[in-house]
Amino acid sequence: MKEKTEKKIRFWCRIFLGVYLVLLVYFLIFSEEWGRTFLEGEYRYNLVPLQEIGRYLRYREQIGIGYVCLNLGGNVIGFIPFGALLPSISRKPSGFFRTTFIGFELSLMIELSQLVLKVGSCDVDDVLLNTLGCCLGYGLYRLLKWHRRVEKHVE
Repeated sequence: MKEKTEKKIRFWCRIFLGVYLVLLVYFLIFSEEWGRTFLEGEYRYNLVPLQEIGRYLRYREQIGIGYVCLNLGGNVIGFIPFGALLPSISRKPSGFFRTTFIGFELSLMIELSQLVLKVGSCDVDDVLLNTLGCCLGYGLYRLLKWHRRVEKHVE
């Protein structure tokens, strides 16, 4: 691919990543529509890995499968863009482990912010699901990169 085209792709990926991060912080920390109000009194949090995921799966009939999918799937899907865009923004893309680790750090930072600010709910399972989403996003990045390379050879 021509250098000019790659620069354009990196430029737009930086723009999309910036917008994504602003929206992510808004929805996970400030959005009242998503239940992100500053709480008075008792605040609930989960620091036991897989406890909430297990609870959602065990009580899926009572909670409703739609809510289970929204919560668990939303945490995964919400971080796919990060995993796909992060390696796209520099000349020398970050690899799988670096991208995953940065996604883990971002998710941990958000969850700790929710704990300190007492908004939403701090849940270690969210960190696990967000990191999984970041991994899937990186896989999407690699798939698109492979597809571009195959198209280049076909032409």
